[in-house]
Amino acid sequence: MQRAGSSRSEQRRFLIYCEGECTEDQYFKGLKRELKSLPVTICLGGDHGEPKSLVRSAIKHKERAAKSAADRRTPYDEVWCVVDVEAPSPHPSLDEALKLARQAGVNMALSNPCFELWLLLHLKDVSAYQTSASVQTELEKAADCGYTVQRKHLDYAKLRGSDGARHAKARERAAKLRMGSEIGYRTNPWTDVDILVELLRQGKLRP
Repeated sequence: MQRAGSSRSEQRRFLIYCEGECTEDQYFKGLKRELKSLPVTICLGGDHGEPKSLVRSAIKHKERAAKSAADRRTPYDEVWCVVDVEAPSPHPSLDEALKLARQAGVNMALSNPCFELWLLLHLKDVSAYQTSASVQTELEKAADCGYTVQRKHLDYAKLRGSDGARHAKARERAAKLRMGSEIGYRTNPWTDVDILVELLRQGKLRP
């Protein structure tokens, strides 16, 4: 893809809206710093909240990007929303949000029960049913990424580890959770955040 006036013709532009305003933002900001040498631009949307309103915000941003100075008057190649399914009670607006996203060409990265599952997979295998609270508690117990349930703070460098091998392990574990599932994101535990992360790491667009 080549844009007029661009000195980096292969630059890929991703717009990402996250349901949570703490842990998810800290993760993607850390990832953005890590990938700064790659031909990929990561913009994090400023709105957070339940799935349907989040998707609406992402759609509005997608539509205004070509005319917005803040977005360099350049459309985004891909727009993503990072959303929790939640457990034991799933988001009541999730199905509507997924339908709205499909209609607007917005990609969804889902975690059941929550985004912290993706982080926990960097540190250990997870196979048993989880609630949002249990995943967050397990992540705090792991004590290897600075996370606390109360603050929901994340130290991305600690999570990544010195050699970056934890990402590959987390990706492997996430794929294993999806393997053989007949009900997709309704499976618990389940996440496909690794698909978005891998696209960013490779500077590629979703096929």
